[in-house]
Amino acid sequence: MTADRFGVDGQTAIVTGASSGIGKTIAERFAAEGANVVVCSREQGNVNPVADGINEGDGGRALAVECDVTDREAVEALVEATVEEFGDLDCLVNNAGASFMSSFDDISANGWETVVDINLTGTYHCTQVAGEYLKDGGGTVINLASVAGTEGAPFMSHYGAAKAGVVNLTTTLAYEWADENVRVNCIAPGFVATPGVESQMGVSADNIDREEVKRRIGTAEEIADLAQFLASPASSYIVGETVVAQGVPQVMESPEV
Repeated sequence: MTADRFGVDGQTAIVTGASSGIGKTIAERFAAEGANVVVCSREQGNVNPVADGINEGDGGRALAVECDVTDREAVEALVEATVEEFGDLDCLVNNAGASFMSSFDDISANGWETVVDINLTGTYHCTQVAGEYLKDGGGTVINLASVAGTEGAPFMSHYGAAKAGVVNLTTTLAYEWADENVRVNCIAPGFVATPGVESQMGVSADNIDREEVKRRIGTAEEIADLAQFLASPASSYIVGETVVAQGVPQVMESPEV
């Protein structure tokens, strides 16, 4: 096996929720490795700088598109713009998401629906619309879930339920689309030092040593490492899996003797 097996050079990828954090880093990584990327978010002004930064480099090209993933027509326009600009679509990264902390008793119907709509229904819209092109020659879908969706999380029941749905959708769709030569996988991050997490926890990505094994917070670059692997030929035998990236696992302490 050569290093080329881990590359994404020549691919065309859509990355949703790419204005900052994990989505932005994944888009920048893919482009640096030679992929053309379409970056989108709900506000054009938030995603334009990402595309501009990529286009100033020497790698793949970037196109910025305003898209609310809960709006089916906007998603259809996103995919159409991608194919019109780059001619095809090889990879979809469903990263768009949102949440807020609240006890279950205090979550309003609107709050619940909003979180589920963005995290789960948005993934449905993007994947179903992109599927026509991903099946044409084969491709990959990379969903972003969360450990909240694999383990649960207090005060995040709406978010955890939506991400659990993403995990299950990954497994089911991987089975259905395998005959179409499309691989569907998922990444479930734990704490990652995105701008939002940094503001809440006071931990900067600049202060995280990626070489340190014993830690409970990662960097967006480490999630981009996984995304690149799952989009590359090197992961050809990985189908329908959810890769948990949360650092040192939480285990019960040994009982005192």
